[in-house]
Parts: sequence; C-alpha cells; structure tokens
Amino acid sequence: MPRMFTAAALLTTTAISFAALSDPLPPDTTYRPLPTQPFSAVNGMDEAQKPQVMQRASRMLGLRYDLSNRPMTGVVMSGGKKAVQAGVRVKLPEGVTWDSLANMSPDEIRQRGLLPAGFMPLPHVKQATGGQVFPNNQIEEIGRQEQRNLRRFDVDFDLPDHLTPEFPPPIFLTTRPDLGDVSRGQLLTIKNFYEIMNGIVTPVQMEGLRLLLTPFPQEEFNQTEDPKSADQSLGVT
Repeated sequence: MPRMFTAAALLTTTAISFAALSDPLPPDTTYRPLPTQPFSAVNGMDEAQKPQVMQRASRMLGLRYDLSNRPMTGVVMSGGKKAVQAGVRVKLPEGVTWDSLANMSPDEIRQRGLLPAGFMPLPHVKQATGGQVFPNNQIEEIGRQEQRNLRRFDVDFDLPDHLTPEFPPPIFLTTRPDLGDVSRGQLLTIKNFYEIMNGIVTPVQMEGLRLLLTPFPQEEFNQTEDPKSADQSLGVT
C-alpha cells in the first residue's frame, strides 16, 4: 500500500510539473509591445533625427578619444593589408598626466573624478534603440554578394575606418596553420564558403559554417513592421 501511495503521489507531482511548464506566459513577459505607429512614420522620424544622433555620438567619441589617423610605420594587422594605429587613444582630463594618475590611489582618482572617460562604458550610438550597426564596407560587400541590405535608416557606424580591423578579415585555421590566411582576401558568406573552405575543413566544420553564415532575422533586420532597415530583410549572420 505505501508503495502504491508513493507511485500515485509521484505521478500527481509529475503531472502538476508538466502543467506548470506548459502553462503559457503572459504575452508581455516575452515580447515587447508592437509598434504603435506605422512603419512609414517611424522611418521618417528616425531619418529626421539621424543627423542629430550622429553628431552627438561623434562629439562623445571626440571628447573621449584621439581619433586621428596615425599609423605605425611598418606595422600591419595579421592580414597584412591595414596599418596598426600608434599611441594611446584615451584622452586625459585637463591638467592630468599618466604619471600623475600612476601616483594616485584608486580611491583618490575616484574621489577627484579623474578617471578618464575613455575607460568608462561607451554607450551605443543610439542607446535607447541599440542593436547591430555595420560599417559601410561590410554593408556594401554583403549587398554585392547576397543582395541583403544591412544599412539602418536611424544610425550609421560611428568609428572612423582607420580605427577598425582590416576587412575582409583574414582566416587562420588552428588545425592547418601551414596554410596561413585561407580567406583568399574575400569575405566569407553563404555564397562562397563552400568554394573557399572545401578540402581544408571537416564535414562537421563545413556544416557549422553553413549554419553560421545563413541569414537569420533579428530585431533590426527582419520581415515584420518593426525593422530598422528600409527593406524587408532576411536578417544577419
């Protein structure tokens, strides 16, 4: 009898657990509310605000960092196509030097408010909206290869080109270091990955590349009424 009671109790508990797991959540706990304005209105408003948004982002970067183009002589990135920039780029508060900061304790730096702003979290170019923003060279190359539009109508990429990594990026295989850069100077996409990587990666790795390079909708690039690209988008990879 005790065994039967235990089994019945276990089944009852299991049934309750499954019921709790399958009970749907209120809709507002999973997805944010749908847009309350037509896409055309949101698009027009964002485009009108874009110059001001970009000016604010540029001003913040300029206050925090030295954005000048000062390439190091004879020092290039791993792909050999782009120079490494020289010097410390974080700007110091007026009247402060690195040596004077080195002689202060963390508490003193905090109390006097002397921590350089360049070491503080950098907000998104449009913090309230967020999301992925792509450099122009990536937008153009994806458009050329896949006819996908990754250009946002509300913001642009805000870092100058000379401070970004070289593009297309080189690809080095840890399993085949003897091959060096296997990218052939091309951006790896769903259109060319098989031709470029065939014979130098395993079948499992090739399938993984296919999945990684298949566009998938996300918040700013999708087919709904709430994207930040002008076209209905297949997504990003």
